[in-house]
Amino acid sequence: MARRRARELAFRALFQSERGGEPLLEVWEGIRDDVTEQPPDEAEEAYGDPLEEEGLAFAERLLRAFHTHREEVDARLSEALEGWTFAQMAQTDLAVLRLALTEILFEPEVPKEVTIEVAVRIAKRYGGEESGRFVNGVLGRLYREVRGDAPGGEGASPLADAVRE
Repeated sequence: MARRRARELAFRALFQSERGGEPLLEVWEGIRDDVTEQPPDEAEEAYGDPLEEEGLAFAERLLRAFHTHREEVDARLSEALEGWTFAQMAQTDLAVLRLALTEILFEPEVPKEVTIEVAVRIAKRYGGEESGRFVNGVLGRLYREVRGDAPGGEGASPLADAVRE
């Protein structure tokens, strides 16, 4: 539960940063401060179930990893989109995909299936059923690359090689 909520807070920070043109880590600091400094009832009303320190730390790790590796994440995501550009996508879907791919690449102990399942739920919640299907399709394609099921077999995927490192 804590990580699912953490992923959603990270999504909200990334989406807010992208929409408002504000630095990502500054947006995150504001959200984190709101969550930790507000009375529990107010924080829960604004951000959902309360998060403990572990969940907040996980969200921050995801956001810092994306901030550090944004070019790599975007390049890999762009390859998987097959005919879509970031400008054509719903910004909610793009934020969900960026965070999920960041988690796949830089949180290797988290099962990829869990990452995909939660990403699809967040996409559906903020973008609807079509968003859920779109995110599931893109992440499914990336997951097959990670497993080595992509055309070319084992080791043919740069994403799979990156995850194995």
